Amino acid sequence: MKFDMGKNKSENKTVLNLMWSCCFFMVFMVASTSYTYAQKAKSPKTIKESKTEARVTGLKYICVHVLELEKTLKLYREILGFKMDDAEVLHGPGLEGMLVMKLKANDLEISLSLTAPEFIDTVGPIGNTNHNHFMLKVNDIGPIGDKLKEEGYELENENYAKDKYTFFVGPNGEIIGLSAWD
Repeated sequence: MKFDMGKNKSENKTVLNLMWSCCFFMVFMVASTSYTYAQKAKSPKTIKESKTEARVTGLKYICVHVLELEKTLKLYREILGFKMDDAEVLHGPGLEGMLVMKLKANDLEISLSLTAPEFIDTVGPIGNTNHNHFMLKVNDIGPIGDKLKEEGYELENENYAKDKYTFFVGPNGEIIGLSAWD
């Protein structure tokens, strides 16, 4: 670029400032693009970490077997502020006629299960889902189920890898469900 010595200094300064601004902007763009790329690039350690072992990734839901419907709904809906999200009547061995009400508060889901009076004698401790339990989300149920069996835990569903769920009784009598469902 040519500077005309006949122009005043302020015009030359304006042109120089514009040039410096453009250069600074270009350097900033190149640097930020390189930084972003470096942040996204996977090092060998990051790639290895993405193949993590099977583990719990969160809480799927909590299930409470209802003995007193009016008191239960008053507690969870009126006092604790849960909203009814869904309700369905289940059918099948050990589940026939069971009403399951799904209540939500933000991202927490609680299922309330109510057994029809003629099936009250089918209430678990395990062997059906009609019991108090909590369901944990897992990223890969196969290895976790295998480890549980190796440690002597009895799994309610032997097809856990295919079905993507199972239940077992913890060391304190707690019923724990595992789910790899999306």
